[in-house]
Amino acid sequence: MNALQKILAFFFAKSTAAMNNSDTRAAGCFLTGIPGLEHLHIWLSIPFCTMYITALVGNGLLICIILSQPSLHEPMYTFLSMLASTDILLSTSTMPKTLANFWLGSSHISFDGCLTQMFFNHFLFVADSAILLAMAFDRYVAICSPLRYATVLTRNVIGKIVASTLTRSFIIMFPSIFLLRRLHYCRLNIIAHTFCEHMGIAHLSCSDISINVWYGLAAALLSTGLDITLIVVSYVHILRAVFRLSSQEAQTKALSTCGSHVCVILLFYIPGLFSVFAYRFGRNHIPHYVHILVANLYVVIPPMLNPVIYGMRTKQILEGAKQMFSNLAKEFK
Repeated sequence: MNALQKILAFFFAKSTAAMNNSDTRAAGCFLTGIPGLEHLHIWLSIPFCTMYITALVGNGLLICIILSQPSLHEPMYTFLSMLASTDILLSTSTMPKTLANFWLGSSHISFDGCLTQMFFNHFLFVADSAILLAMAFDRYVAICSPLRYATVLTRNVIGKIVASTLTRSFIIMFPSIFLLRRLHYCRLNIIAHTFCEHMGIAHLSCSDISINVWYGLAAALLSTGLDITLIVVSYVHILRAVFRLSSQEAQTKALSTCGSHVCVILLFYIPGLFSVFAYRFGRNHIPHYVHILVANLYVVIPPMLNPVIYGMRTKQILEGAKQMFSNLAKEFK
């Protein structure tokens, strides 16, 4: 009798786990927004919506300027248009759902929809990081080897950089979908966040998520961590080359251009990496609402400020904007 009871208990436990797993996947997930600040969701939506619209308009305008002006069809501006495109997609992957949650209380998202949002959010973050590395390489060649610039950064090379950026991001992030699908999920399907993240979904599981934790950490270190290291090395060589220039005007111009890039890099990496590591190591030390706020800021603040930084500090972009609007005015006359 005891043996029969054990067998029945075993199959009952298995069927219960399967039912829980099925229920969670069928019912989907619920995004709470910013835990502890639910009463401020309407007020918080105002700055987030403003930043999102500014990011869309600013980056869209930057792309139009670069595409419409033949004088800007150079490697530096090609990478800049790529950065603007990924910024639009990065903010759009999360912000519409966040605003719908804040305004309409639309917190439900299907399980597959949650995985899709998670994939594109992380995929675009890794792609953004690779583009910043490409821009650093562009400045390195332009300042350290100006005579070889046209021969090094050819259209063929730029095409390979674009293809490798997308391929690397896909290879790094695609396994995370399978790592999440392999887990058995409990009945809990509430994610204390405004959008779906890898570890946010993993914490819904009643399985061991050690592989997910270490894979996410390895992915961050081997992608963005490696990119940051190479960017720092590039700028060390750039600064050494700049201070060797005999012309004070040339030094000022080079430092101004590099300063813009450094601002963009810091705005992108600091909140992004804070969000990645806070989820894994700071859950018991950092207030959860701080983590969620920072996670939302990294998907809207860099996309919002990048066009301003490059547009205001790059003479060629300003000239291109004047020319584009001048041509539009002539067409409407």
